[in-house]
Amino acid sequence: MISRDPDELMDAAATGSRTALARLLTYVESGGPNQRAVAARAYAVPAPYVVGLTGPPGAGKSTLTDALISALLARGDLGPVRFDELGVLCVDPSSPFSGGAILGDRIRMQSHATNDAVFIRSMATRGHLGGLSLAVPDALRVLGAAGFALALVETVGVGQMEVDVASAADTTVVVTNPGWGDAMQANKAGLLEVADVFVINKADRAGVAETRRDLEQMLDLGGPYEWRPPILETIATSATGIDSLLEALGAHADFLADGRLEGHRRAQAARELDAVIAASLRARVRELAHGEAYERALEEIVAGRTDPYRAAETLLSEP
Repeated sequence: MISRDPDELMDAAATGSRTALARLLTYVESGGPNQRAVAARAYAVPAPYVVGLTGPPGAGKSTLTDALISALLARGDLGPVRFDELGVLCVDPSSPFSGGAILGDRIRMQSHATNDAVFIRSMATRGHLGGLSLAVPDALRVLGAAGFALALVETVGVGQMEVDVASAADTTVVVTNPGWGDAMQANKAGLLEVADVFVINKADRAGVAETRRDLEQMLDLGGPYEWRPPILETIATSATGIDSLLEALGAHADFLADGRLEGHRRAQAARELDAVIAASLRARVRELAHGEAYERALEEIVAGRTDPYRAAETLLSEP
């Protein structure tokens, strides 16, 4: 019978137990003491190199990820990163009823379901202190502790969650479709600024040249760039353009390995720490807003003996 002890599970996952790894990721998603115990062990091990894929719904990210998995396994390296197995996290919408993930991504990746060299997990927000923006970095650390040198993260939709998840990646691929100009303008200040590689998927459709032009113009407005994101065209359903995508991903990994990865990882750690601090403070505020001290502070404000600012300082100074 599989253990429920986080330390025993970590030891088992490090020796190849997929069942133990799955339970550890459930702990990460669910939060609480077990999640803290898992993080304490996982963060002592170097994280895998992470490639994130994001973009609007319907862009074909899951099909592209599926094609990328096949190509990566056939190759066995990504720039300086060598690997024997591949971890894949699919960040799905949460069910409004169960809190679980909708498994559409894994359905599209069924060709790899029986491949021992691939571990695919769908993730949902569930009960984690900071939601997916914290659960994903923790899950990636668990994959690293389980021996994965390379991981893919695919996200669904466009929004702050995708920007947060993309910040956990070392190389971020933003997947678009022909004719995505209006959506691109709406999201230019967020999602597109995290891109290291742009992919125009479904490039057999009309509008590719216009989309490429819009992306080039957007890039021309930015800069100067140490790394200017390349714009690639793919047809994921036929694996067209996947080799070029692999070359671009490897080139960016080489770019980071040339003295930049350490600074990149330090910036990631800072974002994670800031997110944990913010989430902890939000939890502390919720606790303060439902206690006796909070009620006393309200009475003092109503009676005119204090003001909200001094009352807040008093509440926050309490142990």
